Amino acid sequence: MRRLGEVVRTAQGLAVVRCPDDDHLDIGTMVLDEDLETVGRVVDVFGPADRPYLAVTPDDGVALPSLVGGPVYAR
Repeated sequence: MRRLGEVVRTAQGLAVVRCPDDDHLDIGTMVLDEDLETVGRVVDVFGPADRPYLAVTPDDGVALPSLVGGPVYAR
């Protein structure tokens, strides 16, 4: 398991994750919260190349506001 970064906000029904460096994962990667529960999948990578953002589409029943400010991980 690997840390993806921190959820910095929600926008248009997506969680926006800030990567700590330029090493990010691919679109389609499963995203987990701190309790190792699946929260969604990466659907886009955008922003500056040295610290990109990831757009994560949530799974059904995931409360996006509860993820803001917390770390997320990749399986």
